[in-house]
Amino acid sequence: MISYGSVSKRFRDGTLAVDDFSLEVPQGSLTVLAGSSGCGKTTLLRMVNRMVDPTAGRVEVDGQDVAGQDPVALRRRIGYVMQNAGLLPHRTVGQNIATVPRLNGMDRAAARRKTADMMDLVGLAPNLADRYPAQLSGGQQQRVGVARGLAADPELLLMDEPFGAVDPLVRGELQRQLLELHRQLGTTILFITHDMDEALSLGDHIVLLEAGAQVAQQGTPRDFVSAPASDFVRTFLGLERGQRTLHRETAADGSVLVVDPHGRPAGVLAE
Repeated sequence: MISYGSVSKRFRDGTLAVDDFSLEVPQGSLTVLAGSSGCGKTTLLRMVNRMVDPTAGRVEVDGQDVAGQDPVALRRRIGYVMQNAGLLPHRTVGQNIATVPRLNGMDRAAARRKTADMMDLVGLAPNLADRYPAQLSGGQQQRVGVARGLAADPELLLMDEPFGAVDPLVRGELQRQLLELHRQLGTTILFITHDMDEALSLGDHIVLLEAGAQVAQQGTPRDFVSAPASDFVRTFLGLERGQRTLHRETAADGSVLVVDPHGRPAGVLAE
């Protein structure tokens, strides 16, 4: 679905954000690019919809080099969800969600039906359609952002740290909902995060990046935890500090708890 072929990006100030990066993103996968701020992950994401053009190399979507495609047309067929939702403040929720379908020529009645379907899909009440973004909670705004990203029925959805600005409870709920949406729709998702817990929770495939978008390790969540490739990976995962070393304890009621190194319960073992 997405192919990076030896891409590099040097900005005008001389910063080498991406240095000879290659990756195949499988169709239908939820692939996570993880890493610290400044490692090049957002630059890589924006190469897909030509918000950033590589200095060298090729980015292909469905076997076609995006460099030869009209940027506006390309962006209208690729969903894009960013941190803080990026909603248009002067447009209602319904108008925000319908933006791309209307730009693609969908009539108003069909766009309203599409908006209602998308709101239902992401768990937004119908009465929110006439509200403005400022009247919504952070979690609701992010749901609108996801609904807008999916409204044009894209086969590809780009998500740039979309849940980073909401509180932990809402974030967990949004993560669970994203996994369910991915299961239902089968959309290829390229997801950016600096949070390794989020990467392990969401990713079918995880690519952990160092500076310059150098791949420290890629694989499944199980691969990362069971066989970290380097000290950098172990440190990023928190393995060197024992943060993921869990043990069992039996509670007073007989239930078996999973406890972290600080004695805090991390969960309950099912029978």
